[in-house]
Amino acid sequence: MSVPDDQPHTRTRYPAGEQPPEATGRRPLRTLAAVLGAVLVLVIAVAILNRTSGSPTPTAGTGGGGAVAGTSGDGGGATAPTGTQPVTTTQNGIATGFPRTREGAQSAAVNYAVALGSSDMYAAASRHTIVTTVADPSATARLLGRFDPSYTALANKLGLKDGQGQNGLTFVSRTIPVGTKTDAFSSDQSTIEVWSNSIGGLAGQGSTSPVSEYWSTLTLTLHWVSGDWKVSDFAQIDGPTPVSGSQSASSADAISNAVKSFGGFRYAR
Repeated sequence: MSVPDDQPHTRTRYPAGEQPPEATGRRPLRTLAAVLGAVLVLVIAVAILNRTSGSPTPTAGTGGGGAVAGTSGDGGGATAPTGTQPVTTTQNGIATGFPRTREGAQSAAVNYAVALGSSDMYAAASRHTIVTTVADPSATARLLGRFDPSYTALANKLGLKDGQGQNGLTFVSRTIPVGTKTDAFSSDQSTIEVWSNSIGGLAGQGSTSPVSEYWSTLTLTLHWVSGDWKVSDFAQIDGPTPVSGSQSASSADAISNAVKSFGGFRYAR
């Protein structure tokens, strides 16, 4: 008759260095179990790490739902590239042929903002070419009626001739988009805000209008016309303007050389 488990047991003490009969076979099994356990823990840890690093990360959005990159939320949402290939077609040096999507409208607005803020807008001929390229044909005359007097007055104030600086001075006007926000979107009309940093002025020795920076937000109303987004109206306000950094201003020659050496580029979402 077997002894019940609740009965007291007798332990046998072996001399030092001597192993019990069953110990020799039990130790390899325990060692193998420990190794397998460590390997299992390592595999689980690697799997969790890979799963975490592969998860999509929400990006900070403005004016809405904070969409994840690649989605089409109502606000500014993601501003990271989504994988959609940038447009490859141009007209008069300006990107065209944008897709009929929310991001296509944002990309169109950004590229048009760059063109409308360029130094070419200060010469009548190139200004008319730009506006004709980016504008809804039904709004071209109205937009030129707003652009012509304002840019002509600025060009005269800066002493430009056909959009060029005089007396060895180099004129610069560039818009650098920081982000976009979709205020409204449909397949036929979209309203996009473009927050930008811009530089403008005359670079060179003796300039009385040195190159300076300023911040603004340009709101573009776009219509879907003949297979592309085109500008039908616009409005601009100052800011938002961040605190100025602690960098010292560069010399007039350094700015002039930078203007001549660094070119701009097209933008796409």
